[in-house]
Amino acid sequence: MDFQIRRNRTVAQGRKKLIHEREQYFRLVDQGYSSKEASRLVGVNERTGREWRNGRDAPDRFRPPARSSGRTPVPVASGRYLSQSERLHIADRLRDRASLRVIAAELGRSPSTISREIRRNRTLVRGNQYRYEPHVAQSRTDARRPRPKPGKMSLNPRLRDYVQHGLDRRWSPEQISHQLRRDFPDDPEMRVTHETIYQALYVQGRGELRRELAQALRTGRARRKPHRQSDKRRPRFTAPMVVISDRPAEAEDRAVPGHWEGDCIVGPGHRSATGTLVERSTRFLMLVHLPDGHRAEHFHQALTDTVKQLPPHLRRSLTWDQGNEMAAHQVFSTASDMPVYFCNPGSPWQRGSNENTNGLLRQHFPKGTDLAVHTREDLDTVAAELNSRPRKTLGWETPAERLSKLLATTRQ
Repeated sequence: MDFQIRRNRTVAQGRKKLIHEREQYFRLVDQGYSSKEASRLVGVNERTGREWRNGRDAPDRFRPPARSSGRTPVPVASGRYLSQSERLHIADRLRDRASLRVIAAELGRSPSTISREIRRNRTLVRGNQYRYEPHVAQSRTDARRPRPKPGKMSLNPRLRDYVQHGLDRRWSPEQISHQLRRDFPDDPEMRVTHETIYQALYVQGRGELRRELAQALRTGRARRKPHRQSDKRRPRFTAPMVVISDRPAEAEDRAVPGHWEGDCIVGPGHRSATGTLVERSTRFLMLVHLPDGHRAEHFHQALTDTVKQLPPHLRRSLTWDQGNEMAAHQVFSTASDMPVYFCNPGSPWQRGSNENTNGLLRQHFPKGTDLAVHTREDLDTVAAELNSRPRKTLGWETPAERLSKLLATTRQ
């Protein structure tokens, strides 16, 4: 053996000085040596070897209980869960007073994972003092892991009767959950979340609550109605949409003029509306007059008439949300020679300039007012006022001045 026992052993050198001894100890244990023999060969006390191996001070007192033969064997832990060796490392480093972030970095885990592991599996020693014991933590984890687990209401008839009584009174599961906290503030066994109540009603095979109690819910459904995810929605329009990710890169950096963002501001009850168009580079505003309403068959014609006032080089693209008014977007694109790109659902920030301008327009058209009373001349007046307002983002130039410079440049 190349390892040499340190000669000066008369002065206590501390746990951190035994790095090489510890490495050699584990190398011997891996080769089949007992802890006692490995400790003797590396020149440390037998108790020190046990502490290195078990990661705690009293291994005999806290040895994990033997697994009963009738218990379901625990599957081998994957990288998703902490392993026994990782728990031993946590215990060792806690005794070295290492921080949670340092331990997490050494194990390649998130600091919240280490914090949650210690908080869930620590052991109360005396008073308010806790100690983390890795074998006890592993035993608790193994006991929590087997599935399926019995439902909470199936184990507590008093809780089940209370929930059934609340459903008979046509209370919602959320109301029952919060009322339990008020009626039993000091009894944690009489606590249940509203999701647990829904599971007891809807999930087949649970059987904690009578199925007919589902009729007492406001929806009256005996099974859940799944919500479609945003990426699994049905096509919004008959004609295929081109999403914003396919928009030219020149539109994103605002370097080239002619890329527009559009939307509708609506009046009360969606009975009246006004279309808004904002040029991304100059923030120039155009308002679309909608005397016949904003249904798709009328909207696309009014939008076409508005954008045709622009020269061809300022009709590069139009970005819109997935509102119903753009159902005839393909007809508009053909008539105006202007491609339309659609934002993702629920993503108004993808039309940031237009959303900001809509907020400015509400100074002139407050929410709750009828927009149908405004004439074409009224809209032109409001647009001219906003286009002559200095903008910080334009270096205190106005949108009208910036657009005039662009038009003058193209004419030369």
